[in-house]
Amino acid sequence: MADKKKKEKFLMYKGRPLVRSGNTLYYGNSYDPFVIMINVLTTKQVEDLTVADRVSIQLLNTDPTVRPRDRIVKKSEKKGLYAAMDIGSIWLERALADKNS
Repeated sequence: MADKKKKEKFLMYKGRPLVRSGNTLYYGNSYDPFVIMINVLTTKQVEDLTVADRVSIQLLNTDPTVRPRDRIVKKSEKKGLYAAMDIGSIWLERALADKNS
């Protein structure tokens, strides 16, 4: 029986992949010129659930020829994951639209 590679399916948000690694989330396709990186800085308990409280968000350039310190295009800190995802999706859409035009 031949091995068939399983195509990994990512969680999608507004048509783009959302990948989590510990307290870090990456939003966007890594092959695109830009991605969003979100770091959960603090969490809080809401009843029996742990939710993100303070998060750091960065728009990153994925070009490997750019120096690491110059890869951060924009950054901000938000209260809650929803606010971070909201602004992150706007930043990413605008950055990709500017790059393609």
